[in-house]
Amino acid sequence: MAAPFSSPTTPPPLRSIFQPNPNPPKALLSLTGSFHGGPHRAKVCYSSIGATSVSLWSSSANYSNLRNGSTKLSGKPVALKRLLQNRRGVVRNATMEEIEAEKSLIEDDAKGRMEKTIDTMRANFNSVRTGRANPSMLDKIEVEYYGTPVSLKSIAQISTPDASSLLVQPYDKSSLKAIEKAIVSSNLGLTPNNDGEVIRMSIPQLTSERRKELSKMVAKLAEEGKVALRNIRRDALKAYEKLEKEKKLSEDNVKDLSSDLQKLTDEYMKKIDNIFKQKEKELLKV
Repeated sequence: MAAPFSSPTTPPPLRSIFQPNPNPPKALLSLTGSFHGGPHRAKVCYSSIGATSVSLWSSSANYSNLRNGSTKLSGKPVALKRLLQNRRGVVRNATMEEIEAEKSLIEDDAKGRMEKTIDTMRANFNSVRTGRANPSMLDKIEVEYYGTPVSLKSIAQISTPDASSLLVQPYDKSSLKAIEKAIVSSNLGLTPNNDGEVIRMSIPQLTSERRKELSKMVAKLAEEGKVALRNIRRDALKAYEKLEKEKKLSEDNVKDLSSDLQKLTDEYMKKIDNIFKQKEKELLKV
């Protein structure tokens, strides 16, 4: 007859389900909030195998949706990583391509604005008359045409029959008197001759005093152009500094970009100097 079964060792005592766990998981985060169905409490803890989990207890529902997310939580653990990924407003680092695109946009904007500044400078210089006839001398004249101010060159053809005269031929002859009035009021020192068909003007020789006055005027225009370039440079620097604050650029990156921006500014400063010198030469030439 076989001997009754007996264990060689004493079995471990059984722990009552009502007895507290001597090694409870350590709580990392406790969240209390009001979700669908009433108050809920969520707790983040480590399990026995080291995995992080989230549990939610509900007093009035089996599950609830977080108001600021789309993940459903129930009595079952939900991975913390998944919860964070599904939450709205997750901050994402900008890619290198996006940062390069922002840098290029700032550079292109600065260069485009500097080009427009040079074009404006040329137009302003051309409007200052010299001893030689030039249609661009009338570029800034505006005429009151049917109650609306319009540029003279948009309603008339302007030409130079010779080196010392200008010819204005309007597309609408009824505008002749308005054109004549605008030329007299322009302070260009020109006397229009209206014959009912066209307007002719002789370009008088500049006096020495008048040449000096115009030279000062051109110098002032050149300085205004340089101020505009400095303002464009300042705006671009502020844009770079903003990227640095957003941690998209390092301090060294900003220094390098600032150096390149200064070189670009110096290049356009020289263009203004060259245009100014050319115009000054024309003014002082007798």
